[in-house]
Parts: sequence; structure tokens; C-alpha cells
Amino acid sequence: MSENSANEGQHASVTEGRPGALSTLARCCAAVAATPGRLVRPRQPDTAFLAGLHSAELPPARNTVKFRSLIQGRMSAPTTIVAEGVRSLRELPMAMGAFLVEHPRARFLVDPALCADVHRRVLPGLPFPVGLLVSPDKPVLGLDDALAARDLTGAQLDFVLATHLHWDHVSGLLELPDSVELRIPAIEYEWAMSGPQAPIGVVRAPLRNRSTGNIELDGPPVLTFPRSHDLFGDGAVILVDLAGHTPGSIGVLLAVDDGTRVLLAGDAVWNTLQIKLIREKAPMPGQLFDADRDDAFRTIQRLHALPGGIEVIASHDYDAVAARG
Repeated sequence: MSENSANEGQHASVTEGRPGALSTLARCCAAVAATPGRLVRPRQPDTAFLAGLHSAELPPARNTVKFRSLIQGRMSAPTTIVAEGVRSLRELPMAMGAFLVEHPRARFLVDPALCADVHRRVLPGLPFPVGLLVSPDKPVLGLDDALAARDLTGAQLDFVLATHLHWDHVSGLLELPDSVELRIPAIEYEWAMSGPQAPIGVVRAPLRNRSTGNIELDGPPVLTFPRSHDLFGDGAVILVDLAGHTPGSIGVLLAVDDGTRVLLAGDAVWNTLQIKLIREKAPMPGQLFDADRDDAFRTIQRLHALPGGIEVIASHDYDAVAARG
């Protein structure tokens, strides 16, 4: 096969399931039209919902984990679109990357974010103009190189977790051995992979042919979250329900060996400013990327109601992510 034919085949694979440009553009226009009003009158918290939130007991941790962030890319976005109603055009730095977790029984990644040359290998799978809006600055650090900087290879991982299946949280799967299993709630995988077109923000190419393991949030409430799953049964890694941004979004609550408790919150928020102010993303881009805006806003309120002592790290909050590098 010629190089041109191979490139054409790869492009066809990455664009398979891509939403149509016209329908996406229409959704973008509707989101832009809705944004000015929410700048003036941002959505207000549900006081009854907040008052009814109670923090369930956090199970004691009988083990701890080592934990490091692996920043692979960055971009920036105006504060006013990250947290609606904040009248500032100040650019917030945004990170893209993975998190390396080492438990006594397993070494794994949370969110194998980016592959090398992601602009060519993955971003064409996003419809116009979404790919332009979310493209990270060049160059990015591929997952192989990010692991190599920690003297690791993909073959040394036992599995990977994804907080959700948007492209910038799973593109690094393209650089991992086929034997490395992706663990994700079944509802999330079905949402991403069912139907002729992928949801906006999902590129199916990194997920195809990847072995998956179902995570069932079958455990009791933990802190302000309604469902949980203790991954190793020792309180060191507890998965919690953060549905809204996507149907099966999860958070990863870690008991870290420095004595802290860290919650990896995925894209439930893009910056901890949203938690402090109880603000959802502005309609543009929130209406494109949040699968259920009502559930997503309830999750933000749950994060706001967390007791002290929980360090929340949103995947794109550059300062919070870099502090754990």
C-alpha cells in the first residue's frame, strides 16, 4: 500500500462517525446566541438542592497511592466562557494530560489524554468548527514520551481509567499496547460508541478495538456523591458519580501518600473557579459539550458542597494540574 493510500485510510477511519458540519454549525450558532444573556444573568444555584446535600462518611484508607500529573498539552480560554457570568476576558491557561497513579496492587493512568501528532491523527474526527475551537497549542507531548519522562512504557501499565470519553481524555490510547484495558462505566461507552454519529467531542478511532472493562458504581454514597465504587476495596482509589458532562462521567478520589485526599474531577468543571462561584460553563461551549446541562450543574453544586480537605483537580485547570507534576 502506498503512503498516500495509508494516510487516506487513516483519515477515513478517524472521520468515521463524525457529526455533520451543518448540524454542528447550527448548534454552535444557537450556543453563541444564548451566551450574552447568561453573561448578564448566570444560572443560579438550586438552594433547595444545596440545602439537601449531606456529606456521607469517607471510608478510611488502608492503603495510599503515589500520584503525578503528566501535562501533555496546553491552550487557553477566556474566563467568561469557562465560568459564565464572570465578566473578564482574561485568558485562563488550560492543561491537557494524563495522571499516573501507583497503588501497591497496580500502576495505571487516569485519562490517557494525547497521542503524538494528535492534530493529524485525531482532531480531523471532530466536526467543523469544533476542531478549531479545542485544538491544543503545538507541539504536544505524546503519551509514549510523557511516560518515558517517568522511565515508564505503556507495557508497564496494568490498565487505564477514563473520567469520560471525550477525545482529549483518550487519544493517548493510540500509543498503548492492545493488552492495556480501558475501564469505564458501560453507560459511558454505549453513549460514545452507539449510533451512526458520535456525540460532539467524541472521536471513536482511539476507542475502536480497545479491550474494555465495565465499572459499575455499585457502592454507597461517598461525601456528596450518590454512588461510588472502591476500586481495590481498601479506600485508596474510590470512583464517584459525576454524571452530567457526559452520562457516565466519573471522579477518581485518591488517598495520596503525602496524606492528602485528591479528587480528579475530569471535565465536571474546567476550573476550580466554577466550584467556588457555582457557575457552569457559558452556553458556548457548554451547550456543545455537556450532555445534560441540568445534571452537570447539579454535579457542580455537589463539588461546591464538599467538606474541607478535599483537593479537587479539574483536568483542564492548568495551575491545579501543574502543582501535582
